[in-house]
Amino acid sequence: MKIYTKTGDAGKTSLIGGTKVFKNNSRIEAYGTVDELNSYIGLVSDFCNDDHAKKILKEIQDRLFTIGSELACDPDKNIKMPIPDLHESDIELLEKEMDEMDKELPVMKNFILPGGSPSISFMHVARCVCRRAERSCVNLMEKGGEVNPLIMKYINRLSDYLFMLARYTGIKNNIQETIWQARG
Repeated sequence: MKIYTKTGDAGKTSLIGGTKVFKNNSRIEAYGTVDELNSYIGLVSDFCNDDHAKKILKEIQDRLFTIGSELACDPDKNIKMPIPDLHESDIELLEKEMDEMDKELPVMKNFILPGGSPSISFMHVARCVCRRAERSCVNLMEKGGEVNPLIMKYINRLSDYLFMLARYTGIKNNIQETIWQARG
C-alpha cells in the first residue's frame, strides 16, 4: 500500500465517518495541532534525561493519539470502528505528577524566561503548541463543533504539566531559571 493516495490533492480530506471537508476546517486544524503537539512531546522525550518523565511522556503521547482520533471523527456520523476514549484518571495522572514535582520546586515569585538548555526549551515549545491546540479546540467549539469536555480539561492540564516539567528539569539538572526583568 502506497502512502500517497492523491485523494487530498484538491484541498479536501475525510473525517472518520467519510465526510469530506476542506483541510482548513476547524476540526482538521484542531486534530492537526494535537498531532503537532504529539511530535513535540516525542522531541521532549528524546531530550529528557529522567526515566520516570519519559514514561509519563509516552503515556501522554498515547492520550494525544486518543484525542486526535476523537477529534477526527465526524460527530454527525455513527462510527463503526472503536475509538479509544479519554478518562478522568488521565487528567488525575497529570495532576499527581505536577503535585510530586511541585514538592521539589521553589515557589515561583516572578515570571521566568523559557530556556536554559535544549530539553527545557523544547518543553516550553511543546507547552506553547499545547496552548495553541487548546485554542484550536475552543475555536472548533465556538463554530458549533463538538469537543469532549475531557479533551479540553486534559489539554489545559497538559500545558501546566509541561511548564512544571520544564522547571523541574532545570532544578534536577542545576540549571538556573532566568527571571524576566521588565524594562522600566
